[in-house]
Amino acid sequence: MEALSRLVEGYHDLMDNKSDQRVKDWFLMSSPFPTLAICLTYVFIVKVLGPKLMENRKPFELKTVLIYYNLFQVIFSCWLFNESIVSGWFTTYSFRCQPVDYSNSPAAIRTVHGCWWYYFSKFTEFFDTIFFVMRKKFDHVSKLHVIHHGIMPMSVWFGVKFTPGGHSTFFGMLNTFVHIIMYSYYLLAALGPKVQRYLWWKKYLTALQMVQFVMVFLHAFQLLFIDCDYPRAFVWWIGMHAVLFYYLFSDFYKQAYLKKAKKDKAKVKAETEKVKMETKERMLPLLNGFGNGSALGDVRQRMAGAVASQ
Repeated sequence: MEALSRLVEGYHDLMDNKSDQRVKDWFLMSSPFPTLAICLTYVFIVKVLGPKLMENRKPFELKTVLIYYNLFQVIFSCWLFNESIVSGWFTTYSFRCQPVDYSNSPAAIRTVHGCWWYYFSKFTEFFDTIFFVMRKKFDHVSKLHVIHHGIMPMSVWFGVKFTPGGHSTFFGMLNTFVHIIMYSYYLLAALGPKVQRYLWWKKYLTALQMVQFVMVFLHAFQLLFIDCDYPRAFVWWIGMHAVLFYYLFSDFYKQAYLKKAKKDKAKVKAETEKVKMETKERMLPLLNGFGNGSALGDVRQRMAGAVASQ
């Protein structure tokens, strides 16, 4: 009981005294449990409740909804990316070591607000999966998709709570840039077949996301080898997330593109062999006919020669 009491006290001390005081009264920032509850509810809806509700229903036609949704995400991602640039990336921030500015200066407060809105954007991305379920595209609700979307709000919550700014926002800056391209692709895909035929570059989106995680991994773990006034716990937190997501996305890339390409190649080879066998089988009776005719001709010639000699 004493150990439990110490654990509770330690939790309250961490949340109340060791976190960023500027965000303690902000929406969803007082405790991680509301965010955790929302993430678990999301997983339950897209993996259990949603498919059950759609079981005996026709897929929803959401073309117009998807166009406006993806347009919103492109605009939102552009704004978030701009906020990260205004905060200091490519201008005043250092790519080697950037401590968090915990002051109440206008620039620091703007950065904190940008971090919170980036956290909020992770909830809006739940609709990616919800629309898949409503359209009964259950094969798109993959392990990668659900883990990625289900983890991100919880992961970013800790960043906003303890380190809203500085080194860790490199991840958000890079991620919003990737999302500008990604949601632009989805927007074009939602416009229909006339545009979809030009979207041959889908697999390069996955490759871009993998490059993103490699860059985040290298950017985070470099702090293990230099002296920087940035919490080591968050170095590991961000770095290990990058490792996890790289593994998930690389596995998806192998399954969706490399193995699929091998299967397609094997299928073409098998079909070619089948055509060759069918052609050979059609030609065989004809060849046999020619062979039998030649043999019969030889017999007739020999019989005629024998008669003539008599």
